[in-house]
Amino acid sequence: MSEVFEGSFTQQESIPEAGIEAAVRVMRHGRLHRYNTVGDEVAEAAMLEQEFAALVGAKYCLAVASGGYAMATALRAIGVKPGGRVLSNAFTLAPVPGAIASLGAVPVFVGVTEDLTIDLDDLDAKGGQARVLLLSHMRGHICDMDALMAICDRHGIQVVEDCAHTMGAAWNGVPSGRHGVVGCYSCQTYKHVNAGEGGLLVTDDADVAARAVMLSGSYMLYERHLAAPPAEVFEELRYTTPNISGRMDNLRAAILRPQLAALETQCARWNARYKVLEDGVRGTPGLKVVERAEVERIVGSSFQFLLLDWDVAKLQAVIKRCAARGVELKWFGAPEPTAFTSKYDSWRYAASEAMPATDRVLAGIVDMRVPLTFSTDDCALIARIIRSEVSAVYQAA
Repeated sequence: MSEVFEGSFTQQESIPEAGIEAAVRVMRHGRLHRYNTVGDEVAEAAMLEQEFAALVGAKYCLAVASGGYAMATALRAIGVKPGGRVLSNAFTLAPVPGAIASLGAVPVFVGVTEDLTIDLDDLDAKGGQARVLLLSHMRGHICDMDALMAICDRHGIQVVEDCAHTMGAAWNGVPSGRHGVVGCYSCQTYKHVNAGEGGLLVTDDADVAARAVMLSGSYMLYERHLAAPPAEVFEELRYTTPNISGRMDNLRAAILRPQLAALETQCARWNARYKVLEDGVRGTPGLKVVERAEVERIVGSSFQFLLLDWDVAKLQAVIKRCAARGVELKWFGAPEPTAFTSKYDSWRYAASEAMPATDRVLAGIVDMRVPLTFSTDDCALIARIIRSEVSAVYQAA
C-alpha cells in the first residue's frame, strides 16, 4: 500500500508560553496601543524594536502592521513618488508589486534564474530604468548580494530588501536586510515569527528612519521609541511627513518578543527539515534540486524544486498525485492566480514585458511549506512521496 502523509501544511506551532503570558499581561492592563503607557513604562513595541535592531545589527528599527506596510513605508521614506519606476523580481508574491503600486509608482520586473534568485544580468541591463530596487528574497533564496550591490552602486540604485522569507538568514555573514538602505520583514503567520500579522523595518539612515516613524503614525510621540533617531532628526520632517497609520500594537509585540529570542534555534530546526527533504529528492529523474551557495545561511521554512520543461499536463499530474497522498504542493506556472500563488503577468495593475527565460523557470517551480509541526521523519516521508510520484510520471512520459 502506498504511504500517505496525514499532517497539515498550514498548522503552525503554538505561541510559546512566555508569549502567551506576555500577551495576557497586556490584555489585563488594556494598554494595547503602543503610545498608551503609564509612568516610566516602556511599551512592548518599543522593546521589540530595540531587540530586533540589536539582533540584525541595525541602528534603527520600526514595528508596523505588516510586511507589506513596511515595504510601502520604506519606499515612501526613501523618496519614491507617484509615476516613479521601481525595479523588482518577477518571481515574488503579490504584496511586493502591491507595495510599489500602492504609491502610484510603476513596477519594472527583473527576471529569475534557475537558482530562483533575481537575474543579475537582467538587472544590469535594466539598471538605467529606475533608481530603486525592491529586492524580494523570494522563498528564502538569496542571490549573490555582493555582486548585486556592485551593480546597484554602479547604476546609482537604492536597494530595499523584502526579507519576509529570510529573517535569520544571511549572505556571506551579513544578515538579510542589511545590504540595502532598508530591510523589511514580515511577522505574518507563515513567517519565521508569528503574530498573525505584523512587520519590521530596519535601516542605518537616520532621515529614512525618522520619516518611517512619522509615516507609521507616531504623531509627536517619536521620543518614546528606543530604536529611532534622536529628536533633532525629526525637527523639520515632522511637519512635512504625512501620517499613514500602520503601527504595530503592544499585543503583537508581546507575542513576538519571546519568539525573536528563540529565532536562532527555530532556524536550525527548519534547516534540519529542509536538509531531509533536499537529500530525499536529490537524484530523482526529471527533478532539479535548487542548489544553495556555500556562503548563504538559509532558513529552510519552505522547499522548492524544479520540473523544468515538463509538459503542463504531466506537471499537474505530479501535483494531483502528491495531493492524493497528502502532500500539498503549489505551482508557479498556473495561468490563473490561486490562493497565495501568482506571478508577474497576473498583476494587471503592473504592465510587464514578456520574459521567455523567466517564464520557463516559473513554469517549472514547485513549492511547499515546511511548518515546524513537521518532524524530520515527516519530511523523509514527504520526500519519498514526491520522489515516487515524480518518478512515476516521468517514466511514463
